[in-house]
Amino acid sequence: MNLTLFHFYSDQLNLYGDRGNVIALKKRAEWRGITLDVVDVKAASAVDLTKADVLLIGGGPDRLQALCTDDLRGIKGEFKQAIDDGVSALTIGGGYQLLGEYYELPDGKKLQGLGVLDFYTHSPSSGPRERLIGNILLESPRFGRIAGFENHGGRTYHDYETLGDVVAGHGNNGKDKKEGLLYNNLIGTYLHGPVLPKNPALTDFLLEAAWKRKTGNPLPPYEQNELENAANRHLWDVHEKKV
Repeated sequence: MNLTLFHFYSDQLNLYGDRGNVIALKKRAEWRGITLDVVDVKAASAVDLTKADVLLIGGGPDRLQALCTDDLRGIKGEFKQAIDDGVSALTIGGGYQLLGEYYELPDGKKLQGLGVLDFYTHSPSSGPRERLIGNILLESPRFGRIAGFENHGGRTYHDYETLGDVVAGHGNNGKDKKEGLLYNNLIGTYLHGPVLPKNPALTDFLLEAAWKRKTGNPLPPYEQNELENAANRHLWDVHEKKV
């Protein structure tokens, strides 16, 4: 049996190599004997979300994020229903922000989000000094040690479960030392890079949830994670040598 991934706006929202997350999902499914079919979604009106097992929305600049949000608004109800029903989803950067109530620009203008989840994002300034940039390391009770890269001006605030506690870097808002958001089988995160190749536990979480939801069976095991773990460990080693 195959799984189907809907990749939204791959041309507009592909900041910092977010397309690499699709490759990671496809390969880790393939290594288990599962085909992951990828549907490149360019217009929300053309899709039937009941056909999706995994959803992916990458990051992009504010202008493109606003355009894509407006397009998604036409299927806002179906999107929320899919998330509430446990469809796996990875949303990154702008794709994470647009799920909330609004994104407030430095000039005070609010870009209305989809309101799929109850949170908001505020950007204090568009200047480079205000951006939260650099490698980021998280300790997660669910996923262990997570490593990635962040580059965002927006500060996101919410009361949901988070992806993990920030050990090094900034996270959601640079203040509460938390990063990302977990809701059902949705991951929202600022980790670019892309995030999945060096964090196989996150990849397998998305695949496991999709496979179990579709088939009722556990995901077939795959334990050959040497390269992925080495990439993750390298960033942790660099950090630990500095402290």
